Amino acid sequence: MSDLWRLTAHEAHEGLRTRQFSAVELTQSTLDRIDAVEGAVHAFITPTPELARQQAEEADRRFASGTATPLTGIPVGVKDLIVTGGVQTTAGSRILEGFNPPFDSHVYEQIRRAGAVMVGKTNLDEFAMGSSTEHSAYGPTHNPWNLELVPGGSSGGSAAAVAAGECIISLGSDTGGSIRQPAALCGVVGFDPTYGRVSRYGIVAFGSSLDQVGPIGRDVRDAATMLDAIGGHDPRDSTSNPEPMPDLRQYLGQDIRGLRVGVPREYFGYGIEDGVRASVEKAIATLESLGCTVDRELSLPSTEHALAVYYLIAPSEASANLARYDGVRYGFSDRDASTMWENIEHTRGSGFGAEVKRRIMLGTYALSAGYYDAYYKKAQQVRTVIHREFEEAFKRYDVIVTPTSPTVAFPIGAKTDDPYAMYLNDIFTLPSAVTGLPAISLPCGLSDNLPVGVQVIGNFFDEGSVLRVAHALETAIGFANRLPEIAPGTP
Repeated sequence: MSDLWRLTAHEAHEGLRTRQFSAVELTQSTLDRIDAVEGAVHAFITPTPELARQQAEEADRRFASGTATPLTGIPVGVKDLIVTGGVQTTAGSRILEGFNPPFDSHVYEQIRRAGAVMVGKTNLDEFAMGSSTEHSAYGPTHNPWNLELVPGGSSGGSAAAVAAGECIISLGSDTGGSIRQPAALCGVVGFDPTYGRVSRYGIVAFGSSLDQVGPIGRDVRDAATMLDAIGGHDPRDSTSNPEPMPDLRQYLGQDIRGLRVGVPREYFGYGIEDGVRASVEKAIATLESLGCTVDRELSLPSTEHALAVYYLIAPSEASANLARYDGVRYGFSDRDASTMWENIEHTRGSGFGAEVKRRIMLGTYALSAGYYDAYYKKAQQVRTVIHREFEEAFKRYDVIVTPTSPTVAFPIGAKTDDPYAMYLNDIFTLPSAVTGLPAISLPCGLSDNLPVGVQVIGNFFDEGSVLRVAHALETAIGFANRLPEIAPGTP
């Protein structure tokens, strides 16, 4: 049973339910896999093997008592900006190194209530600011499909851990594409739910009107299972949707004949690689063969402005959110200066990385007197225009299908000196992010032996249609749970 780590969450649940193996055995298989490949992948900032074994023992007791859920005993990775009481939460930054929070986030409460087993806190771009997981203060994560390439970001550790078999399912966060883009580059499934569907309580904030937690899994069913567990109303988050959480797994396996699919022209223009275009076009043709009505003439003309909108709104919100890191209350503190204000200045100068500083300065400038109306206010107005374009589109279509990323995974270091080139990796995920729409990425093929992701976007709180289409497409394509081989003993 040494290869139990290869199972999907629903396959593992069936094995646990029928006593083919125990949660302790499943967890140990996953921990052994971490020991074997983590030195090459670096998916985790803080592995938690002893905690995982304790939680696995609890899971076995739940199976024995008949109180197990579909997540009980399943090894999970948790992005390291999700607060976990008593376990270091760094947000990928030196400024929070050694911070052990005294409480749990809502989503961690939910997966623990479901009986999941946390095997570690996964790596990320510092404060989720990046598209490659190279901006982590704890070193880059490597793509399991090719260790010289990036895994995407900012949830690169969460995506790489699932792809490498270091956990079966994981939690990430998505502000501008940070679940979907790394899922695409690592050949796994990533689901960014509707803004407000999942509570942000206990999530280290980046852009408060954009941040959203979601699952990364081996297949669509696993993603739906995790979202079922973490979604729902939480009164501690004022943006949490008060509507009851539907059972999302009921949509899996439903016939998709007659569904209307829009394919926006703007997503197939300049910058998309030929191999990506070919794989996504093949996926769209597959939807037609499954009985969907596909319209390739959809136009979302404000798509090209989403990048500028995002890089004004998100840094503006970040500049306010990150003001709390002053070295006085928690985390890293530089106290060598002669005054309190100099200590704060030195703490922030040493504790934040270059990309975080860049975005704080950009956001502070956009909010400053004399520039607020020209930049931040204008960005919010254009955001409304993008929102209305999607609203009009969903009067005609059930879902919208696009590429997830314009490229496959690229070499580590290739874009770190060119921020704009790096930002363009999120060009296809940003429009739905700034409007808060639900969207999923699933693998649809290979280009140069690297995974390509196709994105399915749905209307507000219509995760059901997104899952319905994604599951049917996944079944037809047959790519689910295709894990890359990592050479044994790779350093």
